Amino acid sequence: MAKFVRQSKYRHVFASPPRKETVWDGVKLTKNAWDSNFVSVNPSYVAIAWQVGGGGAVGLVNAKTVSKLDKVPMITGHKGPVLDLEFNPFNDNVLATVSEDCYGKIWVIPPDFQGTEEKESQLLKGHQRKVGNVSWNPIAENVLATGGTDYVVKIWDVSTGEDKFTFTGHGGIIQSLNWNYDGSLLTSFCKDAKLRAFDPRTPNPVGVVDGHQGVKGGRAMWLGKHDKIFSVGFGKTSERQYFIYDVKNLSAPQVGPCNLDNQAGMIIPFYDEDSDLIFLAGKGDGNIRYYEFEDKADKPEIHFCSQYSSNEPTAAIGSMPKRGVDVNTNEIVKLFRVQGTKLEPLSFKVPRKSDLFQEDIFPDCRSDEPALTAEQWFAGDNSKPKTKSLQGGFQKREQSSASFHKKEDTEVHMSESDLKKENAELKKRVAYLEAEMAKLQAKISDVQT
Repeated sequence: MAKFVRQSKYRHVFASPPRKETVWDGVKLTKNAWDSNFVSVNPSYVAIAWQVGGGGAVGLVNAKTVSKLDKVPMITGHKGPVLDLEFNPFNDNVLATVSEDCYGKIWVIPPDFQGTEEKESQLLKGHQRKVGNVSWNPIAENVLATGGTDYVVKIWDVSTGEDKFTFTGHGGIIQSLNWNYDGSLLTSFCKDAKLRAFDPRTPNPVGVVDGHQGVKGGRAMWLGKHDKIFSVGFGKTSERQYFIYDVKNLSAPQVGPCNLDNQAGMIIPFYDEDSDLIFLAGKGDGNIRYYEFEDKADKPEIHFCSQYSSNEPTAAIGSMPKRGVDVNTNEIVKLFRVQGTKLEPLSFKVPRKSDLFQEDIFPDCRSDEPALTAEQWFAGDNSKPKTKSLQGGFQKREQSSASFHKKEDTEVHMSESDLKKENAELKKRVAYLEAEMAKLQAKISDVQT
């Protein structure tokens, strides 16, 4: 009896090893041990957390021109290592970064930028400890989420630099943040081994559930339009595994635990909402597995498609937005991987004989136009994303130059000598107050006697 073969348009997706002339060389990736992608991509730039002698830096690589990375345009405004970074989904020239210096910063990249940028366009000041996660709202313009090691998630209006909402309740370091399809909910994975789904505009979470119980970190992401959450992490015996949760019932995983292997590195997940493909890249190993998600009525299923294998371990990786793929070669997903000092593009394609536009594998994708303003979103409005056809290539909208209104900086910046002088005066004041307090206590004691 013939074995049943599952029908799928994406069953034969493949990625060939990149040719030497398509690979950038000269990357100096940060040596920080934080579990982050350290790479963010859009059709214009590849931003990489860069290793420098002091402070934190981001190197900007032209995504359209391959070259030796001798002199890379740099963003160098942080005083501590950059822990996470992400490009604005509606403007290729706007980048958000967060750092060990407890700040988030917004950068506007000038046209034909070649030098070094030290002054941010907007400062996000409010976390009390280092900030490890950043994520732009995929629907509303100028809405940004950050997660800090102070166990809070802050939602910012980056046009003014104000933290509009602060969501508390995490019991440990926040290891990942991800918005759902319509930008109304966030999911987080935390060091307390719990997965949370919440609307940051309300004080109470939608749900909290026990996640991966291993001592190492985990990550969680939404599965596009399906109201499902996919998480990766480690089990009690250190095996890498994944879960799938139904957000309507977060009491227990709907699928899993499904064990993958016993490698030690964090898994970095990516999801293509147009093809329902999940990509799992292992940090520290060279394998990138990819699966097809099928949302069945009774129970969702994950079907293994294939894997890209390399002898060179992945140090950092980022995913190109769908508007940046090459539809002429049936490229459905493009990842940019850092291994050693090299930045290599990995193009995942659907094999087709025809060179015509393949409408069945390229449905309308997310537009680069926001569906809501920040004011509408903060007022409680929700909306589906605006979409645009990829036929003939993505037509980029005409963008006005980004501008931000900075909050008044009430801090008084003092020189080192002034600070020493003020410190000495404060010490004298403390000594005087301690002496006066001792006198008062003596008088109280006399009266009591």
